[in-house]
Amino acid sequence: MTDFSHATIDDVRQYWDRRPCNIRHSPQPVGTRAYFDEVEARKYFVEPHIPRFAEFERWRGKRVLEIGCGIGTDTVNFARHGAEVTAVELSANSLAIARQRVGVYGFEDRVRFFRGSAEELTSFVPKQTYDLIYSFGVIHHTPHPERVLAEARQYAAPGSTLKIMVYHRWSWNVLWIVLGYGKGKFWRTAELVARNSEAQSGCPVTYTYSRPQARRLVESRGFRVTNLIVDHIFPYRIDDYVQYRYVKAWPWSWMPQPVFRWLEKRFGWHLCLTAEAR
Repeated sequence: MTDFSHATIDDVRQYWDRRPCNIRHSPQPVGTRAYFDEVEARKYFVEPHIPRFAEFERWRGKRVLEIGCGIGTDTVNFARHGAEVTAVELSANSLAIARQRVGVYGFEDRVRFFRGSAEELTSFVPKQTYDLIYSFGVIHHTPHPERVLAEARQYAAPGSTLKIMVYHRWSWNVLWIVLGYGKGKFWRTAELVARNSEAQSGCPVTYTYSRPQARRLVESRGFRVTNLIVDHIFPYRIDDYVQYRYVKAWPWSWMPQPVFRWLEKRFGWHLCLTAEAR
């Protein structure tokens, strides 16, 4: 697997401070309820598998540790469904917006925030056990993902649930990036994917995993994988999407939905694992 250990946590922090994830999902003024409502609706419209995977309603009355909360879309949904949430975020700019979001919806009593590197959780997040440790689309952007999982295990009791999403190596997205941006230069796949994996180019770290690699990553750190799914192909034309229009690109525009879903479950970009602490 490609080694991004030369990148620093500060490189990653600066990248996400420049453009927090999903920050442009609404043209409404940032920080308003209209803005947050639209960001959530847009996110879950494009990625409807997230609520299914997170199972927000399942964690009512439970303790949830979210590693990499971004601007707080999933955070608020855990709180909305009655969970007690501890949310960790590296980016100060993302965290400020997440705090605003929690305040707008009145969930301050259900969410506490900590800022720092997920590779060093035990240095700044008080030790307690959680029913769910959740991290969606985060640990593949840190130089040492295995350290994050080792740290996360310190907050799990036997039987605690871990849910993570990492990027899938054998996906349509990787093929599209290599053909579109790299002109077929497969020997530069890791570099091309890292540079073009997000809406803002130049991400300093982006690991991708095959199913066996992701399973080994999780199970080598004290968890047992109980479910593994692949999902999500982005079907919309980018030029329209950034204008808040949903126009499907070729070949998705003519493809029957059952065929599209078949492809998503095999060549989707999101590799979602559920595991249990041993």
